[in-house]
Amino acid sequence: MSQYRTSVAVVGLGAMGAAALFQLARRGVDCLGVDRHAPPHDFGSSHGETRITRCAVGEGGHYAPLALASHRIWRDLETATGASLLEQCGCLIMASPGIAADHHGKSDFVGRSAQSARAFGIPHETFGGEEAMRRFPQIRNAEGAHAIFEPGGGFVHPERCIDAQLSEARRAGARILQAGIASVRQRGGLVRIVADGAVIEAERAIVAAGAWTAGLMGAPFDRLLTVSRQVLHWFPAEKGLYTPQRFPTIIWMHGATEEDYFYAFPSLPGSGELKAATEQYGVTTTADAMNRATDPAEGAALHRRSLAERLTGIGPAPLRSAACLYTVTPDSGFIIDRHPAMDRVTVVSACSGHGFKHSAGIGEVLARAHCDGEALPPAFALARFTPRAP
Repeated sequence: MSQYRTSVAVVGLGAMGAAALFQLARRGVDCLGVDRHAPPHDFGSSHGETRITRCAVGEGGHYAPLALASHRIWRDLETATGASLLEQCGCLIMASPGIAADHHGKSDFVGRSAQSARAFGIPHETFGGEEAMRRFPQIRNAEGAHAIFEPGGGFVHPERCIDAQLSEARRAGARILQAGIASVRQRGGLVRIVADGAVIEAERAIVAAGAWTAGLMGAPFDRLLTVSRQVLHWFPAEKGLYTPQRFPTIIWMHGATEEDYFYAFPSLPGSGELKAATEQYGVTTTADAMNRATDPAEGAALHRRSLAERLTGIGPAPLRSAACLYTVTPDSGFIIDRHPAMDRVTVVSACSGHGFKHSAGIGEVLARAHCDGEALPPAFALARFTPRAP
């Protein structure tokens, strides 16, 4: 069995783990990253070609600095690597009239996004559905809706972002190991990680295992985290109609429940496709038990329920689909905190379905906590789930 010693071990090399490893390595920290698959891969939550990014974050003001930092980091990585990571085609968030516009555990999501934009000086516009249709004629039946448009929003390429960060981490001296993790335990002043064919001993560990976190970390994560299967669909789109020059990323809440909404992306160059999806939380699963096969009927249902009356020039059946995982907390927020039973282990999960846009910034926060002793963000602490004494 191979033996490894390191200052910081990073378990899981998806969005959060890749960012943490990169930021640690660039600061000269002896670090080792481990993932059961070869990242970037399609077994977790960080695949599918595109992820929405927006800095006017309706989920809460404590998220905006992370998203802004991520944009800065991705631009720096583009300069360093030559990769194209961030496409600022704009992000349009809309809510149909007469609904609560609940999203990621927050109501009045458009209003909250505008409030965040004002608080952080993020360029934006607010207008009605009629103006949205005038600007973007692909949109239909938006009369009476209210919207916020953030021109600096858009999308990132998740696989490219992960690959760029891991490549730069390696260049700065980080080691990367592909192995499944059996256990993470703290013994005195060391964290001992048992993996397939290897034992890793680290002074500290960052566990960013996504949907595998609850099984790996135990209490209280097994009580707080739920995993749900999500499906992404790529529909045929009228040629030239949905390019990033003509269409933004869009989030449109149009019904009474949080599942009565969709999000969509512009077509990537030469694809002739529009990627769209919704979210579902009613059926839970696990990372290993999740059904990774997709059914064309799932895409047809999304088209019928959300797209057919609201976007023009989109075919009714997806050309392809892919499944991914959301790992969600009770309040749909993040957890970034020390493990309550292992003070040398920091757990970074769950992303609750809106994490990638913040991931590069979170990697920087984690590196500063390790190297400079900065406090972890209190808004993401485990303590918020502890019942208060009467």
